[in-house]
Amino acid sequence: MTTGSLDPVALLQGLIRCPSVTPAEGGALALLETELGKLGFRCHRLRFEEPGFAPVENLYARFGTAGPNFCFAGHTDVVPVGDPAGWTVDPFGGEIAAGNIYGRGAADMKGGVAAFVAAAARVVAALRHGSISLLITGDEEGDAVNGTVKVLEWLAANGEKLDACLVGEPTNPNRLGDMVKIGRRGSMTGTLKVSGTQGHAAYPHLADNPLPRLAAMCERLANTPLDTGSDHFPATTLALTTIDVGNPASNVIPAEGRAVFNIRFNDLHTSDSIKRWADQICAGVGGRYELSWRVSGESFLTPPGQLSTLVAGAIEAETGIAPELSTTGGTSDARFIRSYCPVVEFGLVGQTMHKVDEHVAVADVVKLTAIYERVLRSYFRFG
Repeated sequence: MTTGSLDPVALLQGLIRCPSVTPAEGGALALLETELGKLGFRCHRLRFEEPGFAPVENLYARFGTAGPNFCFAGHTDVVPVGDPAGWTVDPFGGEIAAGNIYGRGAADMKGGVAAFVAAAARVVAALRHGSISLLITGDEEGDAVNGTVKVLEWLAANGEKLDACLVGEPTNPNRLGDMVKIGRRGSMTGTLKVSGTQGHAAYPHLADNPLPRLAAMCERLANTPLDTGSDHFPATTLALTTIDVGNPASNVIPAEGRAVFNIRFNDLHTSDSIKRWADQICAGVGGRYELSWRVSGESFLTPPGQLSTLVAGAIEAETGIAPELSTTGGTSDARFIRSYCPVVEFGLVGQTMHKVDEHVAVADVVKLTAIYERVLRSYFRFG
């Protein structure tokens, strides 16, 4: 076993050079397994398959056997690069220019993974009690079916307990240290189908036009507030994303119309209560309709306390910035982890994530490593 120095920037370059476009492993987990193995981590490569979804490789690595177990969670899968001709650099080159490191996944979130592994390398030799672990999935940017949720089930089945978790998503909007996520809004998508009876547009009395009812339902759904926000969350929002009829003929009243909408909801609601609310709205209009749902995640909150205070303190000590404790943004795999242990999120600046020429500042990768190191030393209470 060797411990000590591990360059987070060089490790990030190596990870970027692995073309791990979701759900492909691309060599990224193999690279991490090698580096963590050198540090003395016990590594488990976990492949999960479910019919209808791509099989996914995941990694769980642990140093130590006793509790408490501090876990870092993240992902090495990345979104597609789009048209490579739009990039000024090789998307999988890991090039450094003008103080920035470029490549798909630099911000989201191979940079966070590299920083935590390098931080762990600095502290494992001094760890006298407890454990440090990493839960790294290849299915965060994809279906999120064969990734973190199944790793967590595997951990529980094998007696692996997590006591606290830090997710390394790029949480900062402008500068490193701006924001720690202590929760996330829930997300769900509703599909509304309103049915009628097809007929000739010249004889509307012989048909049952579903479109006025569809329009009325959409108007009420979009303009009926669910709340004004809660202590740690903004107001719940509903956004109509598409209204479709699929009618190529201007003289035909269609038999049905469909609308799709997305709801981001706070901790005043559950997905079930939202479903009941939407059904009441539509029933108030009347007529034949169907509502179907896809729930991406429930809202959750890790109340400000020991974990958020520890992370915020490490950030302020290294950057001089007191971070905002926030619940803004979309969903992350923290929505699964929150059922197992307290979880907060902190990583790099996310301004270029998923964009052409994605990049992060080299100095931020180095500083994030120092923050993570301080978090670990504070959690396990050694200097």
